[in-house]
Amino acid sequence: MNEAYDAIVLGAGAAGLFCAATAGQRGRRVLLLDHADQPGKKILISGGGRCNFTNMHTAPDRYLSQNPHFAKSALSRYTAADFLALVESYGIAWHEKTLGQLFCDESAKQIVAMLLEECAKGGVDLRCGEAIRGVDHADGLYRVAFGDQTVQAPALVIATGGPSIPKMGATGFAYDLARQFGLKVVQPRPALVPLTLPADDTLFRDLSGVSTEVIARCGKAAFREATLFTHRGLSGPAILQVSSYWQRGDTVTTQFLPGREEGWLKAAKRERPKAGLRKVLSEGLPDRLAEALCERLGLEGELGNLSDKALSAAEAKLARWPFVPNGSEGFAKAEVTAGGIDTSGLSSKTMEARKVPGLYVIGEAVDVTGWLGGYNFQWAWASARAAGLAL
Repeated sequence: MNEAYDAIVLGAGAAGLFCAATAGQRGRRVLLLDHADQPGKKILISGGGRCNFTNMHTAPDRYLSQNPHFAKSALSRYTAADFLALVESYGIAWHEKTLGQLFCDESAKQIVAMLLEECAKGGVDLRCGEAIRGVDHADGLYRVAFGDQTVQAPALVIATGGPSIPKMGATGFAYDLARQFGLKVVQPRPALVPLTLPADDTLFRDLSGVSTEVIARCGKAAFREATLFTHRGLSGPAILQVSSYWQRGDTVTTQFLPGREEGWLKAAKRERPKAGLRKVLSEGLPDRLAEALCERLGLEGELGNLSDKALSAAEAKLARWPFVPNGSEGFAKAEVTAGGIDTSGLSSKTMEARKVPGLYVIGEAVDVTGWLGGYNFQWAWASARAAGLAL
């Protein structure tokens, strides 16, 4: 005889833990399964081990999806302030780093411990290290086989995330399940990921380790944060942000020395005609980068000996320096997955599949991808809450 539950949640990451806790505390008998040997493994490595658990500037326009309106309902009903109140109720000290990003003062382990305690309050049956052998649905019940047993419930929650960071055990299992039940999948791709440059950009790849603030743009997306040059290409927060919008063949432009007024090089020429361009650039950029940019611009000598036309052209190039990445570092280095289970088949209020009663999809498995800086955690909490209250 199969052991019976009210709901089975697959995946003990951020979304799965919070959904199970929410449903359990509402009196539901919940089983939470994960093939990993411990819960919350991605939480533990997030934010450099301090977990960037939410962002105070959370808004639907900071998420990518084929349906940009889908996330509005869940995000409006469970906000960053709501999750912060839970964190504070556990006495977890936190700080705002930049741009609304909230981190634990001490350790991401505190967030995992909090979620596990929330699950315990709801009597959640948590089992880790359990590889799932099969899932089927008949007579209004979902049956999940794992180990040497099979369990059943009228509700099943897919919270197994996407394939980003496979070394943590991430797979495309959610998509396989979705297709099994007739749900469409938007082509998954790496997001918040470093971009690689072709060999002809060797000059910049030689700057590995150099970082500077820029405005990075791809299409209509623009982010003012740090860019880091790597031995393979470009990284840093600004690049990770635009990578979510980048498609193969797209140009990424970077504005070096953002905030400078138009004509600043000609003004520098008038004020310091004997100064060299490299000297002027190095006052706002790392020396190695200033040297590389001067080499690419082909401008040597004193500013006073350079024409205004040449300086205007240099300004324009520095304001929209083009890079054409030849790829990304893939799911291995991607912080999250863009794409995923199509929202057209889901209820934005409950996260339940429209045509498959009792089937729910939450978190990263859904085609909703946030910006860098705690937005994806907030989507995990909000979507998990929506499903947990509906179970």
